[in-house]
Formats: sequence, structure tokens, C-alpha cells
Amino acid sequence: MPVLEVHNLVKHFIRPQGFLKKATVVRAVDGISFTIEEGEMFGLVGESGSGKSTTGRCILRLLEPTTGKILFKGENVIDFSPERMRQARREMQIVFQDPVSSLNPRMRAGAIVEEPLVIHNLGSRDNRYNRVQELFRLVGLNPDHLLRYPHQFSGGQRQRLGIARALALNPAFIIADEAVSALDMSIQAQIINLLIDLQRQLNLTYLFIAHDLRLVEHICTRVAVMYLGKIVEMGKTNVLFQASRHPYTQALLSAVPSLDPDSPRKRITLDPMSFNKDAPLRKIGDSHWAAI
Repeated sequence: MPVLEVHNLVKHFIRPQGFLKKATVVRAVDGISFTIEEGEMFGLVGESGSGKSTTGRCILRLLEPTTGKILFKGENVIDFSPERMRQARREMQIVFQDPVSSLNPRMRAGAIVEEPLVIHNLGSRDNRYNRVQELFRLVGLNPDHLLRYPHQFSGGQRQRLGIARALALNPAFIIADEAVSALDMSIQAQIINLLIDLQRQLNLTYLFIAHDLRLVEHICTRVAVMYLGKIVEMGKTNVLFQASRHPYTQALLSAVPSLDPDSPRKRITLDPMSFNKDAPLRKIGDSHWAAI
């Protein structure tokens, strides 16, 4: 059984009526479906505004979906009561894009990582202190820095702090929402290596949300490409990168810088009129689907 199954997920926002303007509907996520297997690193890619982050927040019900099903270990998250959802969040966590805004600047680092344990009333004070020290070591932070504030850490260290907080409750599934996009290239590599090491050590399953296709190509087993709230192509990473079929995917891939500066590359300009944006996904090969 997959760890996560998303079926026809829809999230619409109502843009309120203004002076001489009617209320409009923003179709942020418009009927997407995918599954993630246990231990998998599943990539969700697309440009800003494509609906990637909204999808991640709907899965955790940080945003309430409009319609659809989200099955976590076979149970529909959308049907959970507030108390059941609170319990489920022990197994489902998120690492946000910007560690500065996601960490309370008035809390010390140790208290930030301990907070989920306090909220869920887990362990004694001594047990929680030991657990926080263990988490600091696990993500490559010095336990001697428990009393520091977030601003006293570097950007990469702050993201490690966010990862430690996400791991505090021993989750099975983590959403990495643009978790490295705000970091320098060298620091990105360190955090990616950390996520991969943690996946192996703790048998974690990831939904890796990103717009950087280079990262996705190297760390994800499968990938789904989002465009205007819909998944337009999905499949095994090597298949999708070598034989993409949807015009949007081809345009994205053409923009990825080549490691060989002398390699001839042709940038593809997307023409939205060249394809049917409402076309359903259909199977076009082994483990390969495209909306064409």
C-alpha cells in the first residue's frame, strides 16, 4: 500500500468582489492525482504559481481542500476530526522554504526543536532535553548551541534547525517545500545530502517540492510536473528527463543550464495555444503519463 494517495485533489480560492469587479475563482489545484510509495523521494515541480506548495499544504490540511481524497496509509485525511488530524501530524511533517520566517525569532533553538514534543505532551523535561540533543546531532548541529536564537545561525544551520523540528515526533512522511531554494548552491548540496542520509537512516518518505529540475533529476525516483494547477506529465525521473512529451515539460527542461558550456542547447518558448490545457493524463509508456 502506498504511504500517500492523492485522488482528484482540488483547491479553489475565491478572490473577493471589489469595486466594479465580480468575485473570481482561482483554481490553484485543479483535480490532480498521484501516489507516493514507502521510502520514495517523489518530486513535484513547476514554476511559481503552478500549485505545488498549495498541494503540499492541502495534504497536511494546513489549507482545507475544496474536494478530493488524500489517503495517508489508507485513511482519508480530509475526513479526520481535529483531534485525529493532530495525531496524524505526528507522522506527517513539513520543512518550509524560508527558515527565517518559519522559526520563531524569540525562541531559543532548543525550545524550537522541543516545541512539537511539548505540544503533544511527550516525555518528561529531561527526556525532551535528551531528545533535542539527539536531534541536533542527527542534523549536524552542535548541541552546545541549544540556547542560541535563530539569528545566530547561518542560513544552512537554520534549515537544519527546521529539519530537526520536523523530525522531533519521528514522522514517516515529510514534505520538503522548496526546502533548499533560499540557500547558496554549496549549502544546498549539504542540505540535500542530509535529507538523503536521513531518508536512509529513518526510512523516511518525501514529497520534494521544487522548481530546480537539476536537483529533482538527481534525487527523486519519480516526478510530477505541474502547470496551472494540473499535473501535465508524470513518470520515472530518468524517463521523463530523457523523453518528455508535454510542451510545458520540454520548455522547463530546455531552461536547465548544461554542465558542458560548449553543449548546443536550444531554449524552447512555451506556446500555451499549442496544447489543450484541459487534456487528461494518459499513459504513453512504461511508468510515463502525459496530458497530451
